[in-house]
Amino acid sequence: MPPVRRSHSLMPTDKALRMRLIATGLLVVMAIAFLALRRFEGPHPGWGFAIAFTEAAMVGGLADWFAVTALFRRPLGLPIPHTAIIPVNKDRIANTMAAFLRDNFLTPQVVARRLRGFNLAGAAGAYLTDPERRGQSRLREGAAELFADMLQSLDQQQLGGLVKSAMRRQLERLDVAPLLGELLTAAIADRRHMPVLEGLIKWAALTIEANEDLMREIIRQRAHTLVRWTGLDERMANAVLDGIYKLLAETLVIKDHPLRGKVEEGLETLARDLLHDPLMHERVMAMKAEVLANPAMAHWLDGVWERVRALLLRGARDPDRVLSGELGESLEALGRALSEDRRLQLLINRFARRTLVGIVSRYGDEIVRLVSETVRRWDAQTVTDRVESAVGRDLQFIRINGTLVGGLFGVVIHAVDTLL
Repeated sequence: MPPVRRSHSLMPTDKALRMRLIATGLLVVMAIAFLALRRFEGPHPGWGFAIAFTEAAMVGGLADWFAVTALFRRPLGLPIPHTAIIPVNKDRIANTMAAFLRDNFLTPQVVARRLRGFNLAGAAGAYLTDPERRGQSRLREGAAELFADMLQSLDQQQLGGLVKSAMRRQLERLDVAPLLGELLTAAIADRRHMPVLEGLIKWAALTIEANEDLMREIIRQRAHTLVRWTGLDERMANAVLDGIYKLLAETLVIKDHPLRGKVEEGLETLARDLLHDPLMHERVMAMKAEVLANPAMAHWLDGVWERVRALLLRGARDPDRVLSGELGESLEALGRALSEDRRLQLLINRFARRTLVGIVSRYGDEIVRLVSETVRRWDAQTVTDRVESAVGRDLQFIRINGTLVGGLFGVVIHAVDTLL
């Protein structure tokens, strides 16, 4: 299989490039200052301290430049042993990453243990309601970008197949009838079904009104020939339609109308059958199996996966934009509910634990293998760019710190040497 091609998003960001120029510029300034101080060195004791600072800073900066560069490439292109560590050890990194995922995250025992005392719902609620927690540090920005690049470069057919297979398995195992029965029972008890019933009545009236000519024609065709000859069919059609409109209007206005009672009685019977009738369970399961076997269901799952993947990519690349606007307000309201409702937290945490443990049990090895194979398919330069784009800016701070700390140590050493 050909290696994954490099994308434009893998190139160093403007901030990383600017930090690299600052670190290199600081090293160049130290070198120029060292040469100038040596060239115009005077008798004053301060010259010795200045020279010691620039000399040690130059050595420290060069050492850290070599160390940072050796991680990603060969310094100055020279074949120095133990350099270009990341590209040379690409396959070993893939195996180590896979082993790390498997041993620390993707075993049922580890997942259950880590989630046992973790309030996932509360943490999600705090993240959604606290704007400060949404701010990303440089390292977290790099990690989010790395996650987005990895998600984009994974074998979408294989990864999508895993996700859709997991979704289908969960749908197949879901016992729909009791769930529908509980929902319908709760809705009837709280009278939440009444707006739906009234909406259906209004919809029926509007539908009849929109198709009144068609219904009149049907009534005329059903009428006896003698009735049509005498012209009574028109009066009959008017009477039938007026009766239907009156029945619907009375049902909508009168709260204890007999027709409402019959509908509620039917709904209660349906809810009871969904909960306790084995025959109804079999019918619902058969209907669910037909729906899952329908090709349209496969297309729907494809669409769900693509939307979820696109949302993950947008969230990783631009979290502030995803958490803004009406969606951000809705997510903030959800965050408040997750933070304040202990019962909701308990339900979500329990569901999350069971779901994650089940996913890891079934698909842990496949996920590990997918990650390992994906990293192996990357060419060496792609691996280098991905890691460097994630942490490269912070590595440049190491070079800057090495230059400054080296200079300070040079001053200390010079001071000790002078005093002794």
